[in-house]
Amino acid sequence: MANPMQDIYLDKVVINMGLGSSEDKQEAAKALIKKLTGRTAAHTESRKRFPAFGIKKGQIIGVVATLRGEEAHDFLARAIEAAEGKINRKGLANNSVNFGIKEYIYFSGIKYDPKIGMLGLNVNAFFARKGFRVEHRKIKTSKTGKEHKTVTKDELASYLEKNFKVKVVESEA
Repeated sequence: MANPMQDIYLDKVVINMGLGSSEDKQEAAKALIKKLTGRTAAHTESRKRFPAFGIKKGQIIGVVATLRGEEAHDFLARAIEAAEGKINRKGLANNSVNFGIKEYIYFSGIKYDPKIGMLGLNVNAFFARKGFRVEHRKIKTSKTGKEHKTVTKDELASYLEKNFKVKVVESEA
């Protein structure tokens, strides 16, 4: 019998769109995230200044939304379908998988909207094991072992293949 504390689960999915300083694109990106997730997106600000790109410190440069629970699971399944069921092995990291979707029209049931234009997005999914929260909660924090905290790339690849029908492919050089 396997240890149930070793089971992997989807903790959260973060949808991110880096857009630069255009306010029109900011509003379009917020509308797109609302359309895809039903959530209102928050804006992200630059941490440093980049004079070559005309970006000042503290300037709004993107939008982000975080999904948890069943919403996260449903969105990740739709995003993987939009990515044609393939994820590059380079997108796998310990505890997370990251991939991009070039155009939002790849999502099933989503039509092109001229007000939004053509935008892509980054999807970051974070995975954990049961008991992960023990180190991060406010009351009665405790230590967990390194092996328990880390979901390796191979474990993550097999989990994705089993639960999301994903094909993990090697990078195309």
